[in-house]
Amino acid sequence: MKNVTQKLKSLPLMLMACVLLFSCNDLLEENDGQLATGDLDFTQTDDMILPLVGAYAVTYSRGWEDPLLVGVRGDDVNAGGLGDQPLFAETDLFNYDNGFWMFNQVWENFYGDILDINNARETIEQYKEFATGDNIALADQYIAETKVLSGFQHLQMSKLWSDIFIITSTNVEQELDNGIFTKEEVMLYISNLMDEAIPFLPDARPNERTDLPGGVTKYTALAIKAMAHLELENYQMVADATSEIINSNKFMLYPDFYELFKKPGQLSNENLFELQFSDFNSDSGPVSNHLYAPFGPSNWDPFVETASGGWGFYEPSLKYIKFMIDRGEETRLVTSVNFTPRGIDEIMEDPNYTTLPSYISNVTLDGDVFNDYPRAMFGSGKHYLPSNQLTPGRNSYGSGKNFIVIRY
Repeated sequence: MKNVTQKLKSLPLMLMACVLLFSCNDLLEENDGQLATGDLDFTQTDDMILPLVGAYAVTYSRGWEDPLLVGVRGDDVNAGGLGDQPLFAETDLFNYDNGFWMFNQVWENFYGDILDINNARETIEQYKEFATGDNIALADQYIAETKVLSGFQHLQMSKLWSDIFIITSTNVEQELDNGIFTKEEVMLYISNLMDEAIPFLPDARPNERTDLPGGVTKYTALAIKAMAHLELENYQMVADATSEIINSNKFMLYPDFYELFKKPGQLSNENLFELQFSDFNSDSGPVSNHLYAPFGPSNWDPFVETASGGWGFYEPSLKYIKFMIDRGEETRLVTSVNFTPRGIDEIMEDPNYTTLPSYISNVTLDGDVFNDYPRAMFGSGKHYLPSNQLTPGRNSYGSGKNFIVIRY
Protein backbone atom coordinates (compact mmCIF):
# COMPACT_ATOMS: atom_id res chain seq x y z
CA MET A 1 0.00 0.00 0.00
CA LYS A 2 2.91 2.32 0.67
CA ASN A 3 3.87 2.26 -3.00
CA VAL A 4 0.31 3.08 -4.00
CA THR A 5 0.06 6.12 -1.73
CA GLN A 6 3.38 7.44 -2.94
CA LYS A 7 2.12 7.43 -6.52
CA LEU A 8 -1.24 9.06 -5.85
CA LYS A 9 -0.74 12.82 -5.83
CA SER A 10 -4.42 13.83 -5.92
CA LEU A 11 -6.56 13.46 -2.81
CA PRO A 12 -9.75 12.83 -4.85
CA LEU A 13 -7.80 10.14 -6.71
CA MET A 14 -6.80 8.60 -3.38
CA LEU A 15 -10.43 8.60 -2.27
CA MET A 16 -11.42 6.88 -5.50
CA ALA A 17 -8.49 4.48 -5.26
CA CYS A 18 -9.62 3.34 -1.82
CA VAL A 19 -12.92 2.37 -3.39
CA LEU A 20 -11.45 0.76 -6.51
CA LEU A 21 -8.52 -1.05 -4.92
CA PHE A 22 -10.22 -2.28 -1.77
CA SER A 23 -13.88 -2.33 -2.82
CA CYS A 24 -14.75 -1.04 0.65
CA ASN A 25 -14.70 -4.61 1.99
CA ASP A 26 -11.09 -4.93 3.05
CA LEU A 27 -9.21 -2.17 4.83
CA LEU A 28 -12.06 0.32 4.58
CA GLU A 29 -15.02 -2.02 4.97
CA GLU A 30 -18.00 -0.17 6.42
CA ASN A 31 -20.45 -1.47 8.98
CA ASP A 32 -23.23 0.99 9.82
CA GLY A 33 -21.01 3.85 8.77
CA GLN A 34 -17.96 2.74 10.75
CA LEU A 35 -14.73 0.95 9.86
CA ALA A 36 -14.73 -2.81 10.36
CA THR A 37 -11.58 -2.66 12.50
CA GLY A 38 -11.71 -6.35 13.43
CA ASP A 39 -10.16 -7.26 10.07
CA LEU A 40 -7.31 -4.76 10.27
CA ASP A 41 -3.68 -5.66 10.97
CA PHE A 42 -2.57 -2.77 13.14
CA THR A 43 1.06 -3.80 12.88
CA GLN A 44 0.96 -2.64 9.23
CA THR A 45 1.34 0.98 10.24
CA ASP A 46 1.89 2.18 6.67
CA ASP A 47 -1.84 1.50 6.21
CA MET A 48 -2.93 4.02 8.84
CA ILE A 49 -3.31 6.64 6.12
CA LEU A 50 -6.39 4.75 4.91
CA PRO A 51 -8.72 5.64 7.79
CA LEU A 52 -7.51 9.24 7.45
CA VAL A 53 -8.44 9.22 3.75
CA GLY A 54 -11.79 7.81 4.82
CA ALA A 55 -12.27 10.78 7.18
CA TYR A 56 -11.63 13.16 4.29
CA ALA A 57 -14.00 11.14 2.11
CA VAL A 58 -16.96 11.59 4.45
CA THR A 59 -16.13 15.28 4.90
CA TYR A 60 -16.00 15.84 1.16
CA SER A 61 -19.13 13.82 0.39
CA ARG A 62 -21.48 16.56 1.52
CA GLY A 63 -25.14 16.15 0.78
CA TRP A 64 -26.41 18.85 -1.55
CA GLU A 65 -28.68 20.01 1.28
CA ASP A 66 -25.81 20.92 3.61
CA PRO A 67 -24.33 24.06 2.00
CA LEU A 68 -27.80 25.27 1.00
CA LEU A 69 -29.28 25.06 4.48
CA VAL A 70 -26.22 26.54 6.21
CA GLY A 71 -25.71 29.31 3.63
CA VAL A 72 -29.30 30.43 3.09
CA ARG A 73 -29.50 31.99 6.54
CA GLY A 74 -27.26 34.89 5.49
CA ASP A 75 -28.87 38.07 4.20
CA ASP A 76 -26.73 37.94 1.06
CA VAL A 77 -28.60 34.85 -0.14
CA ASN A 78 -32.25 34.04 -0.88
CA ALA A 79 -33.63 30.53 -0.76
CA GLY A 80 -34.44 30.13 -4.43
CA GLY A 81 -36.46 27.07 -5.34
CA LEU A 82 -39.58 29.22 -5.39
CA GLY A 83 -42.76 27.21 -5.74
CA ASP A 84 -41.00 23.94 -4.93
CA GLN A 85 -39.71 23.99 -1.35
CA PRO A 86 -41.70 26.62 0.60
CA LEU A 87 -40.20 25.56 3.94
CA PHE A 88 -36.73 26.20 2.53
CA ALA A 89 -37.85 29.77 1.77
CA GLU A 90 -39.20 30.01 5.34
CA THR A 91 -35.77 28.98 6.65
CA ASP A 92 -34.33 32.02 4.87
CA LEU A 93 -36.70 34.06 7.08
CA PHE A 94 -35.59 32.14 10.21
CA ASN A 95 -38.98 30.45 10.46
CA TYR A 96 -37.97 26.89 11.28
CA ASP A 97 -40.38 24.00 10.84
CA ASN A 98 -39.08 20.90 12.60
CA GLY A 99 -41.06 18.75 10.19
CA PHE A 100 -39.07 20.00 7.19
CA TRP A 101 -37.18 17.05 5.69
CA MET A 102 -34.05 19.09 4.98
CA PHE A 103 -33.36 19.78 8.67
CA ASN A 104 -33.52 16.08 9.50
CA GLN A 105 -31.31 15.15 6.53
CA VAL A 106 -28.62 17.72 7.33
CA TRP A 107 -28.65 16.67 11.00
CA GLU A 108 -28.06 13.06 9.96
CA ASN A 109 -25.41 14.05 7.40
CA PHE A 110 -23.23 15.97 9.84
CA TYR A 111 -23.55 13.63 12.81
CA GLY A 112 -23.00 10.60 10.61
CA ASP A 113 -19.80 12.21 9.34
CA ILE A 114 -18.64 13.10 12.85
CA LEU A 115 -19.06 9.49 13.96
CA ASP A 116 -17.12 8.25 10.94
CA ILE A 117 -14.33 10.77 11.61
CA ASN A 118 -14.17 9.72 15.26
CA ASN A 119 -13.99 6.11 14.15
CA ALA A 120 -11.10 6.98 11.84
CA ARG A 121 -9.28 8.69 14.71
CA GLU A 122 -9.77 5.74 17.05
CA THR A 123 -8.52 3.39 14.33
CA ILE A 124 -5.38 5.48 13.82
CA GLU A 125 -4.82 5.44 17.58
CA GLN A 126 -4.80 1.64 17.41
CA TYR A 127 -2.21 1.74 14.63
CA LYS A 128 -0.13 4.13 16.74
CA GLU A 129 0.23 1.47 19.46
CA PHE A 130 2.42 -0.51 17.05
CA ALA A 131 4.15 2.46 15.39
CA THR A 132 7.87 3.08 15.65
CA GLY A 133 10.19 5.86 14.52
CA ASP A 134 8.70 8.45 12.20
CA ASN A 135 5.36 6.64 12.10
CA ILE A 136 4.63 7.74 15.67
CA ALA A 137 4.77 11.40 14.63
CA LEU A 138 2.81 10.58 11.50
CA ALA A 139 0.07 8.97 13.59
CA ASP A 140 -0.09 12.09 15.75
CA GLN A 141 -0.46 14.22 12.62
CA TYR A 142 -3.24 12.03 11.24
CA ILE A 143 -5.08 12.12 14.56
CA ALA A 144 -4.76 15.90 14.59
CA GLU A 145 -6.21 16.09 11.08
CA THR A 146 -9.30 14.16 12.17
CA LYS A 147 -9.76 16.66 15.00
CA VAL A 148 -9.77 19.53 12.51
CA LEU A 149 -12.32 17.74 10.33
CA SER A 150 -14.52 17.04 13.36
CA GLY A 151 -14.22 20.65 14.53
CA PHE A 152 -15.33 21.88 11.12
CA GLN A 153 -18.42 19.65 11.23
CA HIS A 154 -19.35 20.76 14.75
CA LEU A 155 -18.92 24.40 13.70
CA GLN A 156 -21.39 24.03 10.84
CA MET A 157 -23.88 22.22 13.07
CA SER A 158 -23.80 24.86 15.79
CA LYS A 159 -24.04 27.74 13.31
CA LEU A 160 -27.28 26.18 12.12
CA TRP A 161 -28.79 24.90 15.38
CA SER A 162 -26.86 26.78 18.09
CA ASP A 163 -27.12 24.27 20.99
CA ILE A 164 -26.13 20.75 19.88
CA PHE A 165 -24.57 17.47 21.02
CA ILE A 166 -20.77 17.34 21.15
CA ILE A 167 -19.66 13.94 19.83
CA THR A 168 -16.09 13.03 20.73
CA SER A 169 -16.05 9.26 20.26
CA THR A 170 -17.93 6.37 18.68
CA ASN A 171 -19.72 5.57 21.96
CA VAL A 172 -22.99 7.16 20.89
CA GLU A 173 -25.03 6.23 23.98
CA GLN A 174 -22.50 7.78 26.33
CA GLU A 175 -22.20 10.90 24.18
CA LEU A 176 -25.97 11.39 24.11
CA ASP A 177 -26.13 10.92 27.88
CA ASN A 178 -23.92 14.01 28.18
CA GLY A 179 -26.83 16.01 26.81
CA ILE A 180 -27.01 19.17 24.76
CA PHE A 181 -24.24 21.78 24.98
CA THR A 182 -24.82 25.49 24.55
CA LYS A 183 -23.46 27.28 21.51
CA GLU A 184 -20.80 28.92 23.70
CA GLU A 185 -19.70 25.53 25.02
CA VAL A 186 -19.57 24.10 21.51
CA MET A 187 -17.44 26.96 20.20
CA LEU A 188 -15.04 26.70 23.12
CA TYR A 189 -14.81 22.95 22.52
CA ILE A 190 -13.92 23.61 18.88
CA SER A 191 -11.30 26.17 19.89
CA ASN A 192 -9.72 23.77 22.39
CA LEU A 193 -9.81 20.95 19.84
CA MET A 194 -7.90 23.14 17.38
CA ASP A 195 -5.34 23.93 20.11
CA GLU A 196 -4.85 20.20 20.61
CA ALA A 197 -4.36 19.64 16.90
CA ILE A 198 -2.17 22.58 15.88
CA PRO A 199 1.19 21.36 17.34
CA PHE A 200 0.99 18.16 15.26
CA LEU A 201 -0.17 19.61 11.94
CA PRO A 202 2.03 20.57 8.96
CA ASP A 203 3.33 24.14 9.08
CA ALA A 204 2.42 24.73 5.45
CA ARG A 205 -0.30 25.80 3.07
CA PRO A 206 -2.70 23.00 2.14
CA ASN A 207 -1.41 23.12 -1.45
CA GLU A 208 2.17 22.60 -0.20
CA ARG A 209 1.39 19.16 1.18
CA THR A 210 2.80 16.38 -0.97
CA ASP A 211 1.32 13.44 0.94
CA LEU A 212 -2.30 14.62 0.75
CA PRO A 213 -2.35 17.74 -1.45
CA GLY A 214 -4.98 20.13 -0.18
CA GLY A 215 -5.27 18.39 3.18
CA VAL A 216 -5.66 20.47 6.33
CA THR A 217 -2.70 22.15 8.04
CA LYS A 218 -2.15 24.21 11.19
CA TYR A 219 -3.48 27.25 9.33
CA THR A 220 -6.76 25.49 8.57
CA ALA A 221 -7.06 24.81 12.29
CA LEU A 222 -6.26 28.44 13.13
CA ALA A 223 -8.95 29.61 10.71
CA ILE A 224 -11.56 27.30 12.26
CA LYS A 225 -10.53 28.50 15.71
CA ALA A 226 -10.97 32.11 14.57
CA MET A 227 -14.40 31.32 13.12
CA ALA A 228 -15.49 29.72 16.40
CA HIS A 229 -14.48 32.81 18.37
CA LEU A 230 -16.14 35.05 15.80
CA GLU A 231 -19.42 33.30 16.63
CA LEU A 232 -18.77 34.16 20.28
CA GLU A 233 -17.78 37.75 19.46
CA ASN A 234 -14.40 37.15 21.10
CA TYR A 235 -12.73 39.49 18.66
CA GLN A 236 -9.29 39.53 20.29
CA MET A 237 -9.11 35.75 19.97
CA VAL A 238 -10.14 36.10 16.33
CA ALA A 239 -7.37 38.65 15.79
CA ASP A 240 -4.79 36.47 17.51
CA ALA A 241 -5.60 33.40 15.42
CA THR A 242 -5.82 35.23 12.12
CA SER A 243 -2.61 37.14 12.86
CA GLU A 244 -0.74 33.84 12.99
CA ILE A 245 -2.05 33.04 9.52
CA ILE A 246 -1.14 36.47 8.17
CA ASN A 247 2.28 36.60 9.81
CA SER A 248 3.21 33.22 8.36
CA ASN A 249 3.61 35.01 4.99
CA LYS A 250 2.51 31.79 3.33
CA PHE A 251 -0.82 32.95 1.94
CA MET A 252 -1.72 35.47 -0.72
CA LEU A 253 -4.79 36.47 -2.69
CA TYR A 254 -5.29 34.71 -5.98
CA PRO A 255 -4.59 37.29 -8.72
CA ASP A 256 -7.80 36.62 -10.68
CA PHE A 257 -10.88 36.77 -8.43
CA TYR A 258 -13.19 35.55 -11.20
CA GLU A 259 -11.12 32.40 -11.80
CA LEU A 260 -10.54 31.75 -8.10
CA PHE A 261 -13.88 29.95 -7.85
CA LYS A 262 -13.31 27.94 -11.00
CA LYS A 263 -10.80 25.28 -11.98
CA PRO A 264 -7.76 27.60 -12.33
CA GLY A 265 -8.17 28.69 -8.69
CA GLN A 266 -8.28 25.21 -7.21
CA LEU A 267 -5.64 24.58 -4.51
CA SER A 268 -4.41 28.15 -4.86
CA ASN A 269 -2.23 29.97 -2.34
CA GLU A 270 -5.39 31.70 -1.07
CA ASN A 271 -7.32 28.61 0.00
CA LEU A 272 -7.11 27.37 3.58
CA PHE A 273 -9.66 24.60 3.19
CA GLU A 274 -11.52 23.26 0.20
CA LEU A 275 -13.47 20.12 -0.51
CA GLN A 276 -11.82 18.44 -3.47
CA PHE A 277 -13.54 16.75 -6.39
CA SER A 278 -12.49 15.50 -9.78
CA ASP A 279 -13.63 13.72 -12.92
CA PHE A 280 -9.96 12.83 -13.46
CA ASN A 281 -9.88 14.64 -16.82
CA SER A 282 -11.55 11.65 -18.43
CA ASP A 283 -14.71 11.72 -20.53
CA SER A 284 -16.06 8.59 -18.84
CA GLY A 285 -15.51 6.32 -15.90
CA PRO A 286 -15.55 7.02 -12.15
CA VAL A 287 -16.04 10.55 -10.84
CA SER A 288 -15.77 12.19 -7.45
CA ASN A 289 -18.16 15.14 -7.73
CA HIS A 290 -20.26 17.39 -5.56
CA LEU A 291 -23.84 17.85 -6.76
CA TYR A 292 -23.84 21.49 -7.91
CA ALA A 293 -27.19 21.25 -9.71
CA PRO A 294 -29.08 23.05 -6.89
CA PHE A 295 -26.94 26.14 -7.58
CA GLY A 296 -27.41 26.06 -11.35
CA PRO A 297 -30.01 27.63 -13.67
CA SER A 298 -32.90 25.54 -14.89
CA ASN A 299 -32.89 27.49 -18.17
CA TRP A 300 -29.71 28.57 -19.91
CA ASP A 301 -27.87 28.51 -23.21
CA PRO A 302 -24.40 27.25 -22.30
CA PHE A 303 -21.41 27.99 -24.50
CA VAL A 304 -20.86 24.23 -24.63
CA GLU A 305 -24.25 23.11 -25.84
CA THR A 306 -24.19 19.71 -24.16
CA ALA A 307 -23.68 21.16 -20.66
CA SER A 308 -26.50 20.45 -18.23
CA GLY A 309 -28.27 23.09 -16.16
CA GLY A 310 -29.52 22.95 -12.59
CA TRP A 311 -32.42 23.50 -10.23
CA GLY A 312 -32.30 27.19 -9.26
CA PHE A 313 -32.28 26.72 -5.49
CA TYR A 314 -29.70 29.31 -4.40
CA GLU A 315 -30.05 32.98 -5.24
CA PRO A 316 -27.91 36.01 -4.33
CA SER A 317 -30.16 38.62 -2.74
CA LEU A 318 -31.16 42.01 -4.12
CA LYS A 319 -29.76 43.56 -0.94
CA TYR A 320 -26.34 42.12 -1.73
CA ILE A 321 -26.47 43.05 -5.42
CA LYS A 322 -27.44 46.67 -4.74
CA PHE A 323 -24.75 46.93 -2.08
CA MET A 324 -22.13 45.76 -4.57
CA ILE A 325 -23.39 48.13 -7.26
CA ASP A 326 -23.18 51.03 -4.82
CA ARG A 327 -19.56 50.11 -4.07
CA GLY A 328 -18.67 49.90 -7.76
CA GLU A 329 -17.62 46.26 -7.32
CA GLU A 330 -17.52 45.13 -10.94
CA THR A 331 -15.23 42.11 -10.63
CA ARG A 332 -16.69 40.85 -7.37
CA LEU A 333 -20.25 41.34 -8.58
CA VAL A 334 -19.95 39.59 -11.95
CA THR A 335 -18.05 36.79 -10.20
CA SER A 336 -20.62 36.34 -7.44
CA VAL A 337 -23.86 36.79 -9.39
CA ASN A 338 -25.19 35.34 -12.62
CA PHE A 339 -28.02 37.56 -13.85
CA THR A 340 -31.21 36.70 -15.71
CA PRO A 341 -33.22 39.25 -17.74
CA ARG A 342 -35.99 39.05 -15.12
CA GLY A 343 -33.49 39.74 -12.36
CA ILE A 344 -32.06 42.75 -14.18
CA ASP A 345 -35.58 44.12 -14.64
CA GLU A 346 -36.25 43.59 -10.93
CA ILE A 347 -33.21 45.66 -9.98
CA MET A 348 -34.29 48.46 -12.31
CA GLU A 349 -37.75 48.60 -10.68
CA ASP A 350 -36.00 50.52 -7.90
CA PRO A 351 -35.88 54.23 -8.90
CA ASN A 352 -32.30 54.38 -7.62
CA TYR A 353 -31.15 51.73 -10.11
CA THR A 354 -32.97 52.57 -13.35
CA THR A 355 -29.61 52.79 -15.12
CA LEU A 356 -27.25 49.90 -14.50
CA PRO A 357 -23.53 49.55 -15.26
CA SER A 358 -22.84 47.99 -18.66
CA TYR A 359 -21.10 45.00 -17.08
CA ILE A 360 -24.39 43.71 -15.65
CA SER A 361 -25.57 41.20 -18.22
CA ASN A 362 -27.21 37.79 -18.43
CA VAL A 363 -24.21 36.59 -20.46
CA THR A 364 -21.25 35.52 -18.35
CA LEU A 365 -17.65 36.36 -19.18
CA ASP A 366 -17.32 32.83 -20.59
CA GLY A 367 -20.30 33.14 -22.89
CA ASP A 368 -22.91 31.14 -20.94
CA VAL A 369 -26.36 32.76 -21.22
CA PHE A 370 -28.64 32.69 -18.17
CA ASN A 371 -32.26 32.85 -19.28
CA ASP A 372 -35.32 33.45 -17.12
CA TYR A 373 -36.42 30.52 -14.97
CA PRO A 374 -39.18 30.41 -12.36
CA ARG A 375 -37.29 29.42 -9.23
CA ALA A 376 -34.87 32.35 -9.00
CA MET A 377 -33.88 35.66 -10.59
CA PHE A 378 -30.14 35.29 -10.04
CA GLY A 379 -27.65 32.44 -9.93
CA SER A 380 -24.69 31.93 -7.59
CA GLY A 381 -21.51 32.78 -9.47
CA LYS A 382 -19.21 31.32 -6.82
CA HIS A 383 -20.79 27.91 -7.37
CA TYR A 384 -20.74 28.27 -11.15
CA LEU A 385 -18.28 26.50 -13.42
CA PRO A 386 -18.26 27.84 -17.00
CA SER A 387 -19.37 25.20 -19.47
CA ASN A 388 -16.09 25.68 -21.38
CA GLN A 389 -14.18 24.48 -18.30
CA LEU A 390 -16.00 21.16 -18.19
CA THR A 391 -13.96 18.13 -19.17
CA PRO A 392 -15.18 17.17 -22.66
CA GLY A 393 -17.76 14.44 -22.25
CA ARG A 394 -18.63 15.48 -18.68
CA ASN A 395 -21.81 17.54 -18.84
CA SER A 396 -23.10 17.66 -15.27
CA TYR A 397 -23.34 21.19 -13.88
CA GLY A 398 -20.04 22.01 -12.14
CA SER A 399 -18.49 18.60 -12.77
CA GLY A 400 -14.99 18.40 -11.31
CA LYS A 401 -15.24 21.70 -9.45
CA ASN A 402 -13.84 21.99 -5.92
CA PHE A 403 -15.89 23.55 -3.13
CA ILE A 404 -13.93 26.33 -1.41
CA VAL A 405 -14.76 26.49 2.30
CA ILE A 406 -12.22 28.86 3.88
CA ARG A 407 -10.20 31.52 2.06
CA TYR A 408 -7.38 33.74 3.21
